[in-house]
Amino acid sequence: MTDCALILVAAGRGKRAGRNIPKQYKELAGKPLLAHTLNNAANTGFFDRIIVVVAADDTRAATLSDAITVVVGGTTRTASVRAGLDALADQPPRNVMIHDGARPFLDTALIQPLLHALETHDGAVPALPIADALKADDFSAVDRDRLHRVQTPQAFNYAKIKAAFDALPADASAHDDIAVAKDAGLSLAFTPGSERNFKVTWPEDFAKAEAMLSHTTFTVTGSGFDVHKLEESTDPLWLCGIEVESRYTLVGHSDADVGLHAITDAILGAVAMGDIGDHFPPSDPQWKGASSDRFLAHAISLAQDVGATLRHIDLTLICEHPKVKPYRAAMRTRVAQITGLPLARVSIKATTTETLGFTGRKEGIAAQALATVEIPDSLDTQK
Repeated sequence: MTDCALILVAAGRGKRAGRNIPKQYKELAGKPLLAHTLNNAANTGFFDRIIVVVAADDTRAATLSDAITVVVGGTTRTASVRAGLDALADQPPRNVMIHDGARPFLDTALIQPLLHALETHDGAVPALPIADALKADDFSAVDRDRLHRVQTPQAFNYAKIKAAFDALPADASAHDDIAVAKDAGLSLAFTPGSERNFKVTWPEDFAKAEAMLSHTTFTVTGSGFDVHKLEESTDPLWLCGIEVESRYTLVGHSDADVGLHAITDAILGAVAMGDIGDHFPPSDPQWKGASSDRFLAHAISLAQDVGATLRHIDLTLICEHPKVKPYRAAMRTRVAQITGLPLARVSIKATTTETLGFTGRKEGIAAQALATVEIPDSLDTQK
């Protein structure tokens, strides 16, 4: 876990959706809209606690999951967020994300950049560029390059956003949480938003969400295997994105990070997109000495482009040297950062061949990886 809590704001009535019940309980693909949001949030693996803020007469949210805390909100969104923040005060998390209950398509690709941004900022918000031309009421042009379509979840250092809300007047009603943070002088960052992460607001949005939710997925596994030679050198030895202290280095056209290469091939294999050599041929001089995290990030991007979602990585390093255990925690953290996975879904193990073969003679390192990927059933990845 990441010491991060999630507040889902679901106290509204959703009148714009034109429904006779609050929109968050309208069924989509056989389940209430809010249930989809909760399920996708839980599936990311990032949240230690989930707080759902509801209206005073709402008893339905508590029936959706045993893994949530339901609290009563206020008459404004600001009051509801304040109630959610107060509910976490007994065991304050390091970070908190505040999300609209009517945005059901929360995923790891959206959350991971927010967590990275919180390493250097007090708050962060996903945003999208504006493609259309903008005009003011007098038809004068508006510079769209300085404008952003802001989404949720909006992410914050918990203590700082809690203090910002505590300082508001009791009847305050801010436009959103990032506005409260800005007025409080917190440092803020934009992260990439997602077109999938739209808020179900209007009647036509239900048809769009229904179509997206009705697409079934299935899970596939890709495998990767790689070997690189060890030789004595003062050059660094890179393994799983971490520089390892050694009198050896790995030999290859790039930085020869055998661990990241195996993971890259496993992901490419899961979506049937060839292998690392197809995308980064050793004959191409631009990859001479290149950092292998670029290869892995590219494989992740290719998978996401076709609608695939990486769920788990299991890597085994086979070597007599170096000893992996002292570096394993850092390796897992680095791979999680590159792939956008929660740490709990990155497994790195090491074994030896009991001094047998080339790895036993310390002539090289081998790595084999498995990547578990969820893909839509309509996906045709063959190019």
